[in-house]
Amino acid sequence: MNFHVITIFPEICKAYTDASVLGRAQKTNKGKGAKVRGKKISVSYYNPRDFVKDKHKKVDDKPYGGGPGMVMKAEPILKAWQKAVGRKKDQKKVKTLIMSPRGKEFTSSLAKQYANNYDHLVLISGRYEGIDSRVKQVLKAEEVSMGDYVLTGGELPALGIIDAVSRQVPGVLGTNESLEDKRVSSGEMYTRPEVIDYKKKKLRVPTVFREGNHAEIERRRRRNK
Repeated sequence: MNFHVITIFPEICKAYTDASVLGRAQKTNKGKGAKVRGKKISVSYYNPRDFVKDKHKKVDDKPYGGGPGMVMKAEPILKAWQKAVGRKKDQKKVKTLIMSPRGKEFTSSLAKQYANNYDHLVLISGRYEGIDSRVKQVLKAEEVSMGDYVLTGGELPALGIIDAVSRQVPGVLGTNESLEDKRVSSGEMYTRPEVIDYKKKKLRVPTVFREGNHAEIERRRRRNK
């Protein structure tokens, strides 16, 4: 899976995608028996400011019809998209998403669909009051929302989508058991030590978890799902 992020703040996103699981998934490593394991994902960034010619690198302007704030221009974003995936022969394998609080709610089901049906995801992260509507029109992009709230920009939603979709790519997590939606998910979990002293109270791990009866543990976890 190849992710292409269009943002005026690539450094914010890169710090996250280059770390931990996502960082490892972008590297080529030698596995057991000296076998070479290829990259599972790639993450590329495209700054709209790199596609404007004026000395101030201006990518926003006042909206037609009036109103507060500024709107991101269409041309720099369209040029960035063209640089990212415009020359791909099979455009059916390219999906373009615009981060927007008005969009379709992003879910695990969508993450699976994106991972299974596309090779390239373009994530357009808006700022200010939004993006010129011609971007959506020209690219036939889909607006996606991470929830019923408004953020300063689209970078955090884009990172959430990269993380969630990457987890559906075989080999990124190492084992299928790591996928929460393929096993019992519970809000009740414990680890060592068995007893914690906190504010003159002893907080113990429940007996059922210490006895090792996996059937009983699973039943309890299902009750507390």
